[in-house]
Formats: sequence, C-alpha cells, structure tokens
Amino acid sequence: MIRRISNAFLVAACCVLVGLLLLARRPAIAPIGRPVPESFSAGSVAQGEALAAAGHCAACHTRTGGPAFAGGFPINTPFGIIYGTNITPDPKTGIGLWSFEAFERAMREGVSRDGSHLFPAFPYYAFTKLSDQDVKALYAYLMTQPAVSATAPANTVPFPLKIRAFQEGWKLIFFRGGRHGTDPSKSNEWNRGAYLAEAVADCAGCHTPRNFLGAEETHNPYAGYEIDGWIAPALTAANPSPIPWTEDELFQYLRTGASPLHGATAATMTEVIRDSLTLPIVPDSDVRDIAVYFADMDRASAREAGIAATTTEAIATSSLGSGQEDDSDADLYASACISCHYNAGPVPLAARPELSLNSALTLPEPTNFIQAVLKGVGDTQGAPGLVMPEYASSLSDGEVARLAAYLRRTRTKSPPWTGLENKVAAIRKASVKSR
Repeated sequence: MIRRISNAFLVAACCVLVGLLLLARRPAIAPIGRPVPESFSAGSVAQGEALAAAGHCAACHTRTGGPAFAGGFPINTPFGIIYGTNITPDPKTGIGLWSFEAFERAMREGVSRDGSHLFPAFPYYAFTKLSDQDVKALYAYLMTQPAVSATAPANTVPFPLKIRAFQEGWKLIFFRGGRHGTDPSKSNEWNRGAYLAEAVADCAGCHTPRNFLGAEETHNPYAGYEIDGWIAPALTAANPSPIPWTEDELFQYLRTGASPLHGATAATMTEVIRDSLTLPIVPDSDVRDIAVYFADMDRASAREAGIAATTTEAIATSSLGSGQEDDSDADLYASACISCHYNAGPVPLAARPELSLNSALTLPEPTNFIQAVLKGVGDTQGAPGLVMPEYASSLSDGEVARLAAYLRRTRTKSPPWTGLENKVAAIRKASVKSR
C-alpha cells in the first residue's frame, strides 16, 4: 500500500514537473541588426535617459569601476549571487540584437530574447507597470549607448534553483502583469510619484519584506527589510525616525543625499540617490512627486506640529558626553564621535548628522549603526562632502557595543538593544567575508 502511494506520488510529481516545463516554454524572438541610433528621436532618448537614472538602472548593470551598463555588478540574494547583465547594444554580449518586441517582453514578462526566464533579481514585476511610451524611451536610450563587449560572471545560484524554467512556477504564484493604475482621489503629483516609485524605481524592492521564496509580501508593502546587511527602514507611518519624513525633508534627502533632520544616505541607497536622483537629467518635479507620495504614506502632515519641539529636544542632547570623563562610555563617545556630530542649533547641519534624530539609533535592531561605525562612509559612498572614518580597525567589538548602548540610552527613549557585542562580532565577520 505504501509503495503504491509512493509510486502515485512520484508519477504525480513527474506530471507536474513536465507540465511546468511545458508551460514555461517561451519562443525565441529572432535577432535583428542593431538599430541605427539616428532612428530614435532625440526626445525619446532624453526621456529614456531620465527614466534610466530615476530607475537607477546603472546601479545593477555596472560593475564597480566598469563601463556603464556593461554588467558584472553582484546582487546578493538568499539563493546566491546574481550578476547584472550587459545591457549595452553590443551584439554578442549585450542586447544589440534585441528587437523592441524582445526588450518589451523582458521588461513586462521577465523573459529573455532567447526564451529563457529571468530571475526576479531583475524587477520585471515592477517594470511590467511601465507605460508603453516609457518602455519605448528606455529602449531608445539603451540602444543609442556605446556598445561594450563584456560578459558578466556566472551566477552562483545552485542546482536545481538555477534552472530557468522553474521560474515559471514562481511567476504563477507571485507575478501579476499589468500597467500601473492611478488613484482618482489623489493629486496628479501623488499619482506621478506613485508611478515613479513603484514602476520605475522599484522602491519596494528594498523596503518591502520578502518571503522565503524571495517574493515581496504584498500585504505588507514598504514595511522595511534587511538587504546587503543593512536595514532599509519602513517607509510607512511605522518608520521609527523621531521626525516624520515630510515632503520637504524627503525632497532634500532624495535630491542631495542628506537632510538636516534625518542625516545622510549610506549603503545601497547611495547609488539610488548619489548616482541617480541627484543627476540633473532627473527633473526636480519627479523627485518632488516621489516625496509627495512617500510623505503621504508616512502620514507626515499629521505629525508636523511636533517637529520644532522634537528638534529642540534633540539639540539639547547634542553635547552629552563632553566633559564626562568619569563616565567611560561617554568618554569613548566624546573621543571618537562628538567632534563631527555636535550641533549647537537651532537646527542641525546636514553635514553633521544629529544622532538623536537618526533612525540608525531608533530602529529595533542596531544593524545600521554598527555597519556605519565599522565601515565608515567614504567620500564616494554617502552625500557629497560628508565622510566618516571607519572604526573597525580601531574599536573592539566591546567598544562598538558600548557606543551603541550609550547612544541608545542617552539619545532615544527606545528600550535597550540586547546582545550587542555578539551582533557587532557577527556583522564584522560578515563584512570581512564579503570583501
């Protein structure tokens, strides 16, 4: 009896597998000769350039120090490293032989020109929402870029997950194609911001939690998620920043990489801002619209009245640690940090992040604070003109833990973090391993 059940189960599994493989088949789209750059209008190319910048396409498709869009950038996933591909119009290693039909299918369905399924590290689930005009503009822009011969390294996704046909099963469960809709109850600016955030920039890709199969938890959008060892904070009213992300604060942060009341960018957000949204080809109006969208999501307007009082209270703590030699934790902070983080007020300087207002200290976990202390911020990593030394080589795990505990205690009203020294050790170990 048991043997019969086992055989039946095996047959059923084989049938499902065969059905999935048949369902996953997509025809290859015939190659074309590379389109002549002059065949695209200047307006369409310019529109595509702005969209590619706002969507930070170069961040995933350009290796560090490499030619733009030639691929090779490693994207760390729970299933292995997936490398950004070459999307220059090179005929052998890029997309030079791709017709617009092939390009559109990749953007809207996650299927390559040869019919193979793309891994969702390429966010086709967001790009499917793009307008027809914007997809055409992106194609025009990429096809007029310099062709670069470059082959991305092989992905490290293990067998059997690396079998592309299995992506069809993932799509059946999690992928829903379709254009982005508008909300008639909202302003034009809000709707434009929603489109840019959800279809172009895929903000949810970092800020929305994912399940064990790597799909976004659509019932919990923008609730925050850990990516590349950093916490991408919630963008909803659950965001732990002491001061709400108002439209003006968001605009300044997204446009420059720093804001007086929230601090400076770091980690993967650096590429989104410094190498994308700060570029002059992205109009102020688009950045402002994104700010309108997320300020509304944060319900910032309902909390604006308390900003002045919170800022004053924060400035009052800025000098804590100075002249407290009898407190070893305060003395450690004073010797390592206060010279760059002290603000006399009445408003903090963007170049001197006020720690009392920084979400790195108010997040439920100390991850971002520890990362910033260990790694520092180089002159190419955060906001232009703002740097921070790395302390991995000068502070022990215990000292970093003491700093974290001291600042959490004196700059916030949040409960103490636990297991700090172990968390510092784990992050330090992971950082060394990733080099």
